[in-house]
Amino acid sequence: MTTHTLSVPSGEVLRSTALAASVFSHRSFGSGTRVGVGEPAALRRHPHIVRFAEVEADLDLLIDRAIAAIADGEPIEDEILGHYVYIASLVRAVSFREGKLLEQAVERLAKANPSITVLTQSLKLPLVKAALEAVSGNDWSCLDGIKLDCEAPAKGSYTPDLIVVNRARHTAYVLDLKRSLASYGDTSRLEELKLKMMASAMVLPDWLYKHHKRMMVDTVEVAIVDGASRPSDHATGIWALSEIDDLLEIDGVAACMAELRLRFGRRVQQLLEAEARKALGVVETVVSDTHASTMPGKPPIALNGLSRSFEEEQAMAAPDDNDGHFDLDCFDEDQDDEPEPVRIRVGFARRPRRH
Repeated sequence: MTTHTLSVPSGEVLRSTALAASVFSHRSFGSGTRVGVGEPAALRRHPHIVRFAEVEADLDLLIDRAIAAIADGEPIEDEILGHYVYIASLVRAVSFREGKLLEQAVERLAKANPSITVLTQSLKLPLVKAALEAVSGNDWSCLDGIKLDCEAPAKGSYTPDLIVVNRARHTAYVLDLKRSLASYGDTSRLEELKLKMMASAMVLPDWLYKHHKRMMVDTVEVAIVDGASRPSDHATGIWALSEIDDLLEIDGVAACMAELRLRFGRRVQQLLEAEARKALGVVETVVSDTHASTMPGKPPIALNGLSRSFEEEQAMAAPDDNDGHFDLDCFDEDQDDEPEPVRIRVGFARRPRRH
């Protein structure tokens, strides 16, 4: 059976035709030079364009809602974190809300292309057993021409963040937006995610036809979008958020998303700073020559470092019954030759950032 693959704008994603699960597509970005959104239409990469000024009010509203949801969270008391639990709660909420914010912003910006339909609700795609076995036991490039029934026996499900359908091209994109792939340094986690995405891609054409008003596509492509825009790897389906213009075929989307993240970051940092001041007991007041800004019963907090000498700190920290002197006889003289403790960082391997 012959499979017809439509050409898609520059970039690469994990590909699946309507009669296929997935193979890697290889499309060039050309010279890599970005054309500004203010350039004439003839010099732009895509026929559609969006400018931040046109969507500023809508995106600011999305940011306001995200910040309100973060601030409204009620943390659970924690004996270890104490009153710092509010800060920890905010950080966890930020991670969740940023991902949702990215999804909502992409949905809004996609409206600049009238051929694009973004599906966001009820996207629970079945992981058909035959699809899982196919993508885990075969090279994806060998699966071209296979179509699976979405109602076949399944083993769990996968819910993508967005399904973007380009009706003009009869192409569907299964997108998983991550605020950052830094936490996916463990390759097995990414591979597991890709396996689920590709298995769901094999049944997506049938699923769209049966569950979305007989919507028909003949190409399905899969991409994991990194919101932090670290170096992408299109051959393995990893896209930077800065390249999303090519997925939506709209110039200016990446610029709008960058401004969105910048504004959201400022608001988040202001929120965290205010909560940190509360946790530290810092009250902003007008400081005179004879009065300092302190909380009753608490010593001043030196936010910019120690203002006392080392000898003074030792005298203050020493117990009263030893007259301000430490008993150093308990230390072994041989310990003088031992190296000083060094803080060792462990974690997932990460690709070095570009400067």
